[in-house]
Amino acid sequence: MSKFIKNESNLRYFIEIAFKGTNFHGWQIQPNATSIQETIQNGMETLLGQKIEIIGAGRTDAGVHATQIFAHFDSDKTLNTKDLTYKLNAVLPKTILVKQIFKVSKNAHARFDAFSRSYEYRIHKEFSPFDIDTTWQIVNRDFDIKKMNKAAQALLQHTNFKAFSKSKTDVKHYDCNITRAEWVEIKSNLVFYISANRFLRGMVRAIVGTLLEVGEGKLSVVDFEKVILGQNRKNAGVSVPAKALFLTAVRYPDTISI
Repeated sequence: MSKFIKNESNLRYFIEIAFKGTNFHGWQIQPNATSIQETIQNGMETLLGQKIEIIGAGRTDAGVHATQIFAHFDSDKTLNTKDLTYKLNAVLPKTILVKQIFKVSKNAHARFDAFSRSYEYRIHKEFSPFDIDTTWQIVNRDFDIKKMNKAAQALLQHTNFKAFSKSKTDVKHYDCNITRAEWVEIKSNLVFYISANRFLRGMVRAIVGTLLEVGEGKLSVVDFEKVILGQNRKNAGVSVPAKALFLTAVRYPDTISI
């Protein structure tokens, strides 16, 4: 028997993860592509000697990064979570970090119990060879940050964001409650912060692309709100590159812990 486990009935664990998504085809397992989910599952199955399925807090597109994401998995054995965390990091690629593993209540769900998710989109206005995989580097283009932030506030006044969703998606509705949408400029860097209870596929990248059009004077603040109200993806801006997008926080109620 593995030194990590001892027999017990049906237990649920959360795993906190960070990853650089450059060389992965997103979170979700898919045919003929390397995903975060599959890589972690394979590592856990090797160490535990049992079939493991991990369920993530959400799906990230190919190339998107995460400084914090959670997943859950079930085991019929009590795990030595500290040792398992150490050993798992030893077998995983260095672009994936397991921060911690901890026991939660049996009904806790990494996706459905999350009440808030936060993203950052990072833009460099100067070229940096050291950040090429983790920022979108836009040189010699000026943006009106005040105007972009004024437009971004309209996001907090609406809930239907079909205009920013990928067209082929299986969601039942397009409603999201956005609680923060803000641009911050630090020296030559622009960072867009956005938080909501949920996000649609491609939503953040489409919002960023549309707000940049506002910042360059291609759209007015009024026009931006019309895009939201129109609920048509064709009226929104381009989807900006995935490599500059980070999932930075997922929040849960205290009741998931035991």
